[in-house]
Amino acid sequence: MTAPEGRGIAETAHTGSTFRILHVSTGNVCRSPITERLHRHALTVRLGERLTGGLIVESAGTWGHEGAPMEANAEAVLADFGADASGFVGRELLDEHVIRADLVLTATRDHRAQVISMGHSAGLRTFTLKEFTRLVRAIDPATLPDPVDEGVVERARALVRAAAALRGWLLAPTAEADEVYDPYGAPITFFRSIGEEIHQALDPVVTALTGVTPPR
Repeated sequence: MTAPEGRGIAETAHTGSTFRILHVSTGNVCRSPITERLHRHALTVRLGERLTGGLIVESAGTWGHEGAPMEANAEAVLADFGADASGFVGRELLDEHVIRADLVLTATRDHRAQVISMGHSAGLRTFTLKEFTRLVRAIDPATLPDPVDEGVVERARALVRAAAALRGWLLAPTAEADEVYDPYGAPITFFRSIGEEIHQALDPVVTALTGVTPPR
């Protein structure tokens, strides 16, 4: 599921046996690290470490603190969920990250606009996290490739195509509904509320990607 954080483009984007998910926020020290590591954790819980092959989850920041650790409160939030915060290093969003991403999930609409403005035909594969969650909830899982027969990578690609097709038809009730607000500098209580918000947004996404419901 994870891959070396090398700067070179290791595979041709959008083809082959991998599917890259890129989480984007501003500094890459709070929201996107939380989302990245919660997403990795959820995939491992659903599929097991051996079966997550091909799904690569990363993050970066539009004003990323290159080489910085995540905020201590972000680490505490991950610990609450049993997710691993170790080894994280902040990254500034680069063209190559967008080029090789099969799905870009941003914290806010502004982040989404910044990613799309970079070009690289990113519009159809870039969503805010909450926007993608809303669209995924409307997709019939029976219309997606079976993850056992065709693999989670093909299922993930089909999920992105289906979500992109729905985007103009299934609008947010309010503009704020698609935002995850920045907890930078806030107390741990606010970080925990943001962590729970991210967790709830990721849950249906991971279910749709894997075809596996969460353990209860």
